[in-house]
Amino acid sequence: MDTREVHRTMAKTKEQRLGTVFDLLVDDLTARIKNGEATSTDLNVARQMLKDNGITAAPIEASPLEGLGNALPFPAADELKEATGGQ
Repeated sequence: MDTREVHRTMAKTKEQRLGTVFDLLVDDLTARIKNGEATSTDLNVARQMLKDNGITAAPIEASPLEGLGNALPFPAADELKEATGGQ
């Protein structure tokens, strides 16, 4: 085996190990969230992982995401428009 092959094999092994760590982390976070044991730090890690991996969602009517958005203590878009004089 020449040096280039060794480096390719090592890189592949490293990618596989990193992939395994990533999968284990996702599984652990998912389990914590599902069983209600997730801390605010766990939720932030999960949020950041989703963001870093380009996972996005748009709320649709009567979806859990819409419910979350409605539960946040921020004014709705129409309330903001009224507050800023329609700007």
